[in-house]
Amino acid sequence: MTLLEYRIFQTVTQQGSFARAAQILHLTPSAISHAVSSMEESCGFSLFVRGKGGVTLTRNGEALHPVICRILAADEALAQTIGELKGVQRGTVRLGAFNSVCMTWVPQIVKAYRERFPGVSVEIRQGTYSDVIEWLKTGAIDIGFLSTASTHELDVLPLYRDRLMCVTPKGFKTREPGRITPDELRAQTFVVQADATDADVQAFLSKYALSSVRASCRVVDDLSTVAMVESGFGVCILPSLILARAQGDVEAYPIEPLEVREFGIAFPNPQMLAPAVRQMAAQIEAYARERRAENPVANEGFAPSARFSAS
Repeated sequence: MTLLEYRIFQTVTQQGSFARAAQILHLTPSAISHAVSSMEESCGFSLFVRGKGGVTLTRNGEALHPVICRILAADEALAQTIGELKGVQRGTVRLGAFNSVCMTWVPQIVKAYRERFPGVSVEIRQGTYSDVIEWLKTGAIDIGFLSTASTHELDVLPLYRDRLMCVTPKGFKTREPGRITPDELRAQTFVVQADATDADVQAFLSKYALSSVRASCRVVDDLSTVAMVESGFGVCILPSLILARAQGDVEAYPIEPLEVREFGIAFPNPQMLAPAVRQMAAQIEAYARERRAENPVANEGFAPSARFSAS
């Protein structure tokens, strides 16, 4: 099998269609079909299930997918390294990020990176923690932002801590002005999110034996959570990072004792990073260092050692 066939396999998998894959790769649909048939003949089994709604991977195809992604990533790393040795900055970096980081960090990081490396293309995917984990496992992204509470399966390089806040409807009064304790939350009704997006809050609720609190509704994103709180459905716990962008007529109280969400970045294969990916990781580390300096309360005593050179 050839690298072109691997790229065809990957593109068909991502698009779920021979026709769309052909458009992206600038090939004819018959060339795509022929390449897939050739791969299936070489393997001795089917890779895709063809249907009226498109194509999906067979079980055998799913087993091959992460291996093929690693081969393509290695080929990209080789091409980038050769270009780097020639003094040419080129390639593609694919980022995966959860909602609050995608809204607040990624635009600034990518803008600064593009100014330094205009020849490198940057692709961004936004999703839940579970989405990012899946993209890392299959090699669909090169760097993924993850909470350290969201997975025990991947090695996450921690970079930042942001404080957990309790968001309440306007006019909500706490026992002591300007703060709220976990004990005060026992009598409250909560607006909660799915576990895939809310691992840090679930860990907080479990720590203080609040896992059985009443939930008035379950949503899937931070802005919907704030909207539900504003409408009086209950209170919620959110990291302070999202509150910088969330709009709503609500109150936000720091939780005491201090509770934080810790997050960082992970890689499909940390031992084999293409030059452009390594440079993006350095850009992210530098940005995180600046943000830690701006938020010393949540990051007191938290000083990750730099792993990537900014050069």
